[in-house]
Amino acid sequence: MGRNRFIYLLTRKVAFLVFSTLYRIKIYETSSLPEEGPLIILPKHQYWTDIPIISLAFKPLLYFVAKRELFHYPIVRTYLSLLGGIPLDRQRTLRTLDSFRTLFTLLKSGEKIVIFPEGTYYRDGVGPGKSRLLQMILRFQRELKLRIPFLPVGIRYGGKMGWRREVEVRIGHLLYGNGESDASALTHQVMEEISRLSRMPRLHR
Repeated sequence: MGRNRFIYLLTRKVAFLVFSTLYRIKIYETSSLPEEGPLIILPKHQYWTDIPIISLAFKPLLYFVAKRELFHYPIVRTYLSLLGGIPLDRQRTLRTLDSFRTLFTLLKSGEKIVIFPEGTYYRDGVGPGKSRLLQMILRFQRELKLRIPFLPVGIRYGGKMGWRREVEVRIGHLLYGNGESDASALTHQVMEEISRLSRMPRLHR
């Protein structure tokens, strides 16, 4: 089951109404995004609210890589799939490969995909980035015959102004790798940028 445009846009509109009441979201862009072609968006991860906030910060419809545990219940699984959720099993390699085949098909179609490189919540700083998926994506660049851009995004939750909490979303510069051997260096560069954009320290370097 693939993403449903109507469900996605309806959910985003509801999220806008709810989040504009609870949050004052400020978006800062430091580079122009490619209008066509695939894009890997790599945001900071602190709360579940990062997901709707990222969907509001970008105009294109997005796909989100999420842990498979969220897809356990059938109704939730169906809804997340309609929103463009892609389950990732961090324990079973075979299921991870199945998810990557889906990712690769979407990249070939020029889709924008969100991957939280920390893999889980880090609220007091920026956690160590996981390079495995980035390595697999870089491996297939040659088949795609293009260099896939990777986009670090910082998210910083500030204090409350009245009943609304301020949130800054800072979109960084596009980064690239030449091949899978660049995965570790690219991951390090991404996490350094996320740290800078979020104005949060690196943890467990």
